[in-house]
Amino acid sequence: MSLSELSGGLSFSFLYAKFETKTMNHNESKLQQECIQIFRLKYPKLARVLIAVPNAARRSPKLGKILKDEGMIKGASDLILLVPSNGSGSLCIEMKYQDGRQSESQKTFAIDVVKAGNRYVICRSVYEFLTEIEKYLQKSD
Repeated sequence: MSLSELSGGLSFSFLYAKFETKTMNHNESKLQQECIQIFRLKYPKLARVLIAVPNAARRSPKLGKILKDEGMIKGASDLILLVPSNGSGSLCIEMKYQDGRQSESQKTFAIDVVKAGNRYVICRSVYEFLTEIEKYLQKSD
């Protein structure tokens, strides 16, 4: 069943549960793709400010040097929501599949972005992703 078929008139809490079961056997890339699809359905006005950081792709040493010179940073989070909220400048999201662990460069990145006034989270499921997004975007009283 496609995402568009799932979304037709259903509450998003039902979607979370449906996608939660579908992501159990997929890798981080598939999980991230599903999170992006649902995010764009739920938050169409924010679709262009949730960006992916494609650090994991294999590339030639020459292209790797060019990208590094252009500002690519080892350990950067998979996704960044460029919306300030509740005192944070942005939300950095690291996607991990099941019991995947952060690399040392990812841990360093997390520390650095938090020190700079941003929020950093690790999400292992569509449900965790959407919960973290909702928490982050919720207005504080």
